[in-house]
Amino acid sequence: MYQNILVINTMHIGDLMLVTPALRTLRTNYPGAHIALLTDKPLGDLVRCNKNIDECILIDKHGKDKGFFALLRFIKKIRSRHFDLVINFHRNERASAIAAFSGGKRIVGYSQPGFKRFFDKVMPNRAMADTPKELVMHQVTCHLKVLQEAAGCTKIDDRGLEMWLPPEDEAKSENIWQKEFSPEAKVIAFNIGASWLTKRWLDSYFAECADRFIREGYEIAFFGGPTDVPIVEKCIAQMQEKESPKVHVFTGKVSLIILAGLLRRCCLFLTTDSGPMHVGVAMNVPIVTMFGASPVPTFYPYDGKDILIKTPEKCHPCGIHECPRTGKENMACMKNIPVDVVMKYAEELLAAYHAEPAYKLLKHIGDYKCRVIEL
Repeated sequence: MYQNILVINTMHIGDLMLVTPALRTLRTNYPGAHIALLTDKPLGDLVRCNKNIDECILIDKHGKDKGFFALLRFIKKIRSRHFDLVINFHRNERASAIAAFSGGKRIVGYSQPGFKRFFDKVMPNRAMADTPKELVMHQVTCHLKVLQEAAGCTKIDDRGLEMWLPPEDEAKSENIWQKEFSPEAKVIAFNIGASWLTKRWLDSYFAECADRFIREGYEIAFFGGPTDVPIVEKCIAQMQEKESPKVHVFTGKVSLIILAGLLRRCCLFLTTDSGPMHVGVAMNVPIVTMFGASPVPTFYPYDGKDILIKTPEKCHPCGIHECPRTGKENMACMKNIPVDVVMKYAEELLAAYHAEPAYKLLKHIGDYKCRVIEL
């Protein structure tokens, strides 16, 4: 039915990874179509080798495509492509505008109110914070529902979050790994940063976990972007084992694609709710994550082997970037997740999967609901 398809998601790392089951479903339903994915330029490497798309279109929204007139020029380029199906998977203003004025023969998906009139079918994103509790869905399910109800897809082909590394980056990841770790090393990945303060488990808690893992014989690899460097430095400063050769810091030093290549060699990923968490899911590494401000049913790690820990705070999920509560109640959702509990479930996963690197583990297709531990 459609031969030239554009999928739009121009937001964050996690948002992009959560689109990958929809890309596979589109390919299964339209095997002969040209499928293009429009995403943010810094994230292009995450999907450049996705086997379910033919083209990755990049928008430099913080560079040459920033601003009203630059956006108009970008939309003009999109219009020249004459897409017959345009699917918007994020309802922010930029993505909504690109979809609305794309010139697509059929335009569907999520939209800001001001652009809805230009869509052929607008779907509610049931993963958003303003969704009534009884209607909430995981973000992946929401995307697949758009394809079913608005894009003519009759078969859902969901094989979980997917990501392929370019051969040159896989080789680079292997080279870094061999230089940093011995062949017998069992490595646990730590991602302690997050875009919101309310998504961050306490750095002192991460420090205690790192100390305990090191004493058990594991090695620790700290990941994160350049903005996470001060957080990681503060965490390591609180470690009793901070001088250990088993502490490895990649924070701010490797690209997203190399992060993925290193994660697939780790045996466990201790992480906040963040973009790297979803990359870890795609890399099949067992995950223990701590959720604070984020709604669990909509953004949990999309893999049945993973474990999510949360506390029953009345304000959860607040969706607020900084906790407004004071005193002992400030960040209670994170403070009240004890180190002992996190270690218990981390060690359970290490035992269950024999601390094998993620690339050696089987992927269980269809088993995507993680285990939620509510304290």
